[in-house]
Amino acid sequence: MSKSIKNSSLASLDAPVSRRGFHRLLGGAAVATTVSLALAACGSDTSATNADGKVEIRFSWWGSDARVKVTTAAIAAFEAENPGIKVKAEYGDWSGYWDKLATQTAGNDAPDVLQMDEKYIAEYSSRGALLDLSKYKVDTTNLVADVLKAGKSDAGLTGIPAGINAATIIANPKVFKDAGVELPNDSTWTWEDYKRISAEVTKGSPDGVTGSTAYSADQASLNVWLRQNGKDFFATDGKLGFAPTDLEGWLAFLIELGDAKAIPPASTVIEEQASPLDQSATATGAAAMSFWWSNQLPALENAAGTELQILNYPSKTGNSADAKLWYKPSQFWSASARTKHPEEAAKLIEFLANSTAAGEALLADRGVPTSTVVRAAVADKMTPANVRVIDFIDGIKDKLGPVPPAVPKGAGAMEEIIKRYASEVMFKRQTPSEAASKAVEEMTAAISS
Repeated sequence: MSKSIKNSSLASLDAPVSRRGFHRLLGGAAVATTVSLALAACGSDTSATNADGKVEIRFSWWGSDARVKVTTAAIAAFEAENPGIKVKAEYGDWSGYWDKLATQTAGNDAPDVLQMDEKYIAEYSSRGALLDLSKYKVDTTNLVADVLKAGKSDAGLTGIPAGINAATIIANPKVFKDAGVELPNDSTWTWEDYKRISAEVTKGSPDGVTGSTAYSADQASLNVWLRQNGKDFFATDGKLGFAPTDLEGWLAFLIELGDAKAIPPASTVIEEQASPLDQSATATGAAAMSFWWSNQLPALENAAGTELQILNYPSKTGNSADAKLWYKPSQFWSASARTKHPEEAAKLIEFLANSTAAGEALLADRGVPTSTVVRAAVADKMTPANVRVIDFIDGIKDKLGPVPPAVPKGAGAMEEIIKRYASEVMFKRQTPSEAASKAVEEMTAAISS
């Protein structure tokens, strides 16, 4: 199971950003420090009214060149409908986005509207850095309710989901065919099947091609594993929802995959984790299966130059309804609590969430549209890859597990901890038991600080 944000966490169609999990995440302590500074800052927001009388607001996001193109088109559509508002675009890749946002927030210079991630929304919200959008005219009537919950907290409604994702396994049929192995039946396969099939692909493939990538940097896959064993990554009280023995099982199975040659050697796994999406094992045909968020399929398929297939996770029972997947917000639309133009910021977020014009520009770039009305209106404009994403999301609707508890402060540190200790296990420097105990200790400290 190896995913992570490649934001998911993360992390989306963020093609030059590194492999799933979107590495180099800003630690929770760093965010806490800078956001605390922001609340004490005495500067002023830079959004302003232009000489021509238009209100100017800043809008910041992370993502690939493709995302810049579609988001810029959505901005143009918004400005056409709202001639009194000028939107200034600011964007970059995931790796630098959070450091920059933390610095801006500390200096009281945060963008008016910003793209926010589930890993950090609690951190910013709890420190008063994000606007409570429930106090403004943002219509949530047609937004999928279970996904909308992720943007709510004691601080109010601080994030409107930009799209819906689900944890998936993406398979390359060509690699399977070349290896002489049939694609698995994802309605009935178990984790033992996953190991066996992956090992068969490796055996039937040239050197350097394996049946699967490792899930060692993938928080989402760990969450799937935990949910299939009756646990959750986080508990409702904001603490960890699992014990070291639960993580130990996940790490032990990683060793089993390695011993079966279902995944690459540890050194190759580490190299793969640092690869951008278009150079990942999925895109280059170096692996038959890998773990990604559903909305990353189009970018992966474009990079691979061949049609890819979305698969449901294996389960312990061989029943796809026991995979325990869930709908995850791909990202959120949020606004700075210190914006000088909250009405205009909320108007942009309302447009992005509910406007058909925005939907026609963005399509499924940030996941399946959260608004069921927008989704229906733009369905015939989707690419074949996006249609398959929507079909997958709709197809698991009746098989979903419970909605996961809210992500607490400090959650941004989790993936890096997972990756580090999984690496220790793969290189045989620590046993699964030793690594699990130390990792849980670090995770507990991160969300308690």
